[in-house]
Amino acid sequence: MTAPTPCFHCASDCPDPIEFTIRYREHDQPACCAGCKAVADTILASGLASYYDQRTESASRTEPLPAEIREQLQLYDDFQLQSSFVQQVSDNIREAALILEGISCAACIWLNEQHLSKLPGVLSVSINYSTHRARVRWDDQQVKLSSILQHIAAIGYRAHPYDHERNEAQWEKQRKSALLRLWVAGLSMMQVMMFVIPIYMAPTGEIEDNWLTMMHWGSALLTLPVVLYSCWPFYVNSWRELRHGRAGMDLPVSIGVVAAFIASLYSLITAHGEIYFDSVSMFVFLLLGGRYLELQARRRAGAAAEMLVKLVPAFAHRLSHDHSLHETPVHRLKAGDLIVSKAGETIPVDGVVLDGRSEVNEAMLSGESRPIIKESGSSVVAGSLNLISALTIEVKSTGNNTRLGSMVRLLDQSLQEKPYLAQLADRVAGWFIFALLLIASACFLYWYRHDPIHALPHTVAVLVISCPCALSLATPAALTAATGHLAQIGLLLTRGNSLENLARVTDIVFDKTGTLTFGEPRLSQTIALAMFADEALPIAIALENRSEHPIAKAFQMDGKSNELIVTDFCNYPGGGIYGKINGEDYWLGSSNFISKTLGHQEFERTKAHESEGTIIYLADKNSMLAAFVLADQIRPEAKAVIDYLKTQHYQLHLLSGDQLPIANLVGEQLGIQNIRAAATPETKVAYIKALQAKGHRVLMLGDGVNDAPVLAMANVSIAMGEGVDIAQAAGDMILLNSQLETLPKALLLAKKCRKIIRQNLIWALAYNLAALPIAVAGLVTPWLASLGMALSSLLVVLNALRLLAPDQLKKAK
Repeated sequence: MTAPTPCFHCASDCPDPIEFTIRYREHDQPACCAGCKAVADTILASGLASYYDQRTESASRTEPLPAEIREQLQLYDDFQLQSSFVQQVSDNIREAALILEGISCAACIWLNEQHLSKLPGVLSVSINYSTHRARVRWDDQQVKLSSILQHIAAIGYRAHPYDHERNEAQWEKQRKSALLRLWVAGLSMMQVMMFVIPIYMAPTGEIEDNWLTMMHWGSALLTLPVVLYSCWPFYVNSWRELRHGRAGMDLPVSIGVVAAFIASLYSLITAHGEIYFDSVSMFVFLLLGGRYLELQARRRAGAAAEMLVKLVPAFAHRLSHDHSLHETPVHRLKAGDLIVSKAGETIPVDGVVLDGRSEVNEAMLSGESRPIIKESGSSVVAGSLNLISALTIEVKSTGNNTRLGSMVRLLDQSLQEKPYLAQLADRVAGWFIFALLLIASACFLYWYRHDPIHALPHTVAVLVISCPCALSLATPAALTAATGHLAQIGLLLTRGNSLENLARVTDIVFDKTGTLTFGEPRLSQTIALAMFADEALPIAIALENRSEHPIAKAFQMDGKSNELIVTDFCNYPGGGIYGKINGEDYWLGSSNFISKTLGHQEFERTKAHESEGTIIYLADKNSMLAAFVLADQIRPEAKAVIDYLKTQHYQLHLLSGDQLPIANLVGEQLGIQNIRAAATPETKVAYIKALQAKGHRVLMLGDGVNDAPVLAMANVSIAMGEGVDIAQAAGDMILLNSQLETLPKALLLAKKCRKIIRQNLIWALAYNLAALPIAVAGLVTPWLASLGMALSSLLVVLNALRLLAPDQLKKAK
């Protein structure tokens, strides 16, 4: 007699034949049960395979994780190790980005969230259904990260710190597994149909009993791989949920498949009753086909966050002290290191250019497609593409501390916060499953008394056709698609309810400075005095390029450059600057500075422009050469945006801290009638409250710096991205590129998202309410029921994917 095979994990005897295996170092090792397989997979997936080399005793079957592994998992509690994937929110509060393996449907998300939320010390947990990425926030004084990972493993899932390459590998593994199960079910279905079609088509009694029995047994054997392999995820998910006292969406499917197969097998053995092997194989094939297409659709809908993560390369060219380049992992770089970004490469860090001149494309970060010139002193951000030539960059921040890292955190946060409609749909789906099981039981009892032969198929049809997968997918699928699309055009959502609120806006309130205008002085006009304007401007630009005064930015923003070399440069604080160009002396500064320094008094020709902004003068030893008017300018796209919003019947308001003449001038140029000038933060809050008291729903746009109170008061708010710490922005959304033309697109997309969510919910509810009585009445076969359920889930996902189409925003252009 052959000795039993020991379990690789716990050394217990494995059943014969062996049903479970553990993949260890490219070989399949035997496992005695699903529990040992799940625990062993967790150990190996956590990078702790050395446990099996170093252990002295086999693990206990009753112990969720071996003591050695629990000790090794405690390494994740080390703050240095956590730095790459954990954010410290406050003294004791931390937030981690984790990836979950084993997620197959919305019920898995719900189970993990419910299980972890009950753990003392866990403050919040949210999981993105599309990407399977989790955000867990906890109090480090009450619970450790290692304990959180252990609790996830205890319910049969696997969690590990988010790693993009590992996540891609996991998605590919899941896709191949789903495709293989679908292939097995499809092959079985085709072969089974070869047996049953002659049975259905032949007249009664034409096929001899021995041949008929053989064909039925052939169908049973061909259906067995479908029941044991293709359906295995349904059984695992159902058992996992039942163990914790919950009924998930896979439970009706599991009951229907097992009941139909066992009843058919019983009928075959006893030679009495109906046989449904063909229905089982067809049902499973259609169901797995729908879920595979849904998997691909969810992957596409959640691609926005993944696209941001993909922007940063894993390696960088670090410049050493001997000026040689070394390939270095980006996570090993620290502030102060020097790297070289070559032409055509993606910049891996936030930093400052020390040497070189190039053009950089930041479209994936801000939606701005035009290349931006970067030279010595310019700031660069991780994820932007270097186009022309090499840049030497001093590292300022890497990883989660970069602007891109903050964007990914905020995008995850917005995707994982569930709006009211999503929460309501989850609650309805949970109760619906219990109601469905009761109705199925009643259906079986009724038909068993009146028509026993059809009791089982009618009950299976009821269980299958009304599975509430579509109801749970209706809202998250649409929100994920819309949020991803907005991120691509430069608008980042930071709160989950933002889109829902944006679609209901009636009034739009604009701050002036930094929102409708640039918020900083820009060169608006050059006045020629004793030199032509096109000759004076290059001189002024060359001088200001040597200055660090804020006004110097107005000349740098002109976008022009030249090869003029400034020597003997001197800065006069509070007055102006001096420099020598091509042997000539030049002074640039205020009228008082020029008058005191050179004695020039020729200011009459510029008095008419004093009300337009600040005037800076260029002079040489002999005379005044030119004057430059610097003023805060209205954004070029603002007028077109305001005109479009008027056509959409929004009420527009302008709140400004400037005096009435300036506010009225901006309002007049843009066509805004409702203006409040000299407004303090308190005045702005009172203005918003007054609008809300009249039943208006207010969208507020501000620069996010001094508008925090009013941004928080509005029903929904957008903070301009320029100059704002993205992680600390007060708005519900952040306009990364500060381009106002994104606003009409966002409003249109929000309305379309709300419309699609309503369509999905109406369809899901209508389908279930209509399909259930039809199935109870016995008018639907099991395979047709499976087709209906698969198509209903797929329909809501495909409907949500319409939000990713670029033509959805053409009307807002």
